[in-house]
Amino acid sequence: MTLIERDKMLVWHPYSDNELYGTPIPVVSAKGSYLFDENGQKYIDAVSSWWTSIHGHSHPHIAQKVSEQIRKLDHVIFSGFTHESAVLLAEKLIKRLPLNQKKIFYSDNGSTAVEVALKMAFQYWHNRGQVRTKVIAFKNAYHGDTFGAMSVSGRGIFTKPFQDLLFDVVYVDVPTPGKEMQVVLELKSLLSNTHDQVACFIFEPLVQGTAGMVMYEPEVLNELLLICKENCVLTIADEVMTGFGRTGKFFACDHLSIQPDLFCLSKGLTGGTMAMGVTSCTQQIFDTFDGAASNSFFHGHSYTANPIACSAGIASLELFDTKNTFIDIALISEMHKNFVSEIVNYSTVKQARSRGTILAIELITGKDTSYFNEMRNKSYHFFINKGILMRPLGNIIYVLPPYCISADDLNYIYKTIKEFLESI
Repeated sequence: MTLIERDKMLVWHPYSDNELYGTPIPVVSAKGSYLFDENGQKYIDAVSSWWTSIHGHSHPHIAQKVSEQIRKLDHVIFSGFTHESAVLLAEKLIKRLPLNQKKIFYSDNGSTAVEVALKMAFQYWHNRGQVRTKVIAFKNAYHGDTFGAMSVSGRGIFTKPFQDLLFDVVYVDVPTPGKEMQVVLELKSLLSNTHDQVACFIFEPLVQGTAGMVMYEPEVLNELLLICKENCVLTIADEVMTGFGRTGKFFACDHLSIQPDLFCLSKGLTGGTMAMGVTSCTQQIFDTFDGAASNSFFHGHSYTANPIACSAGIASLELFDTKNTFIDIALISEMHKNFVSEIVNYSTVKQARSRGTILAIELITGKDTSYFNEMRNKSYHFFINKGILMRPLGNIIYVLPPYCISADDLNYIYKTIKEFLESI
């Protein structure tokens, strides 16, 4: 039996859609910005394998550090024990995070990082003797697939089977250009009546990923965070996608002057090599969990602070200490901006936008702009046949390449996008 046949018999793939993806592509190796299948076909990984492989695949520095770690210490329970890699990674992250962030809590992925942040926010108020159970979130948000993360995400086809099991959330509009003042007034009005019931406000800073790479400006987010602080509402930045250079700065929140109380990190955290999540918080939040045993944060994972994953995270952060990484980020950002100006007036383009290394093109497709828009199928197969891995979001095609991608490969992607726009 072939690898594909064996896979089809036993394996259940995430977000599986046979109509769109059909037979899975059997990848046997990867290097830099390329994936190679069993037939030797090369694909440019234009989405960094679900936005994770920020430095490119099989990076020699990360591979070396992981190899050294696995020979030294593979895993140890993290309750009552610690190890060098966990402490060093925490030290490196705290240096990169805003100054108000003081403590690092490890978990396994983006969804669990969000679950941890939500539980911290709820228990923070509980430990202070207050009952605050409401959460504010943006409409059409995506924060993960576990129940808490689903609850604070936008309600739709992904969450419909579980609708009755999710806790209530109050949604406000995303402050996209032209709607900033409306959203500011909306949040002010909401908190003027219910601020003592609201535990937290969770948001994807500056770019909503799964919603279609929806972008908004730092200035309005600063205003929203200030309103929350004035009303004693905790704020949670979900930087799972936007962190680690994606928006041009190390964190999307580095564009802000007002900083949130908690951060959720994953995806690029280990350079796309290992599963790991992080939730960071302020000293004030941490201190409410100290003292009485009943105040403890009863949350953990079997692989919390896995040494091998921690070593991958350390190696990834070390690559940011070299000047080349941010030179590459700046190059991609500039090329994206230039490409947006080239295609913004195409008759098939509703809007083209970019922020940092994120490029998104919204296509004109009539009334249906849902995730299941037929343009998703058409564009996916068009680019795969051209040797480019894209993962369209309905009528939105986007590019989030590894930072090591060459200018030639980016230009090939741009050229192919133009061909696709002209073909429709």
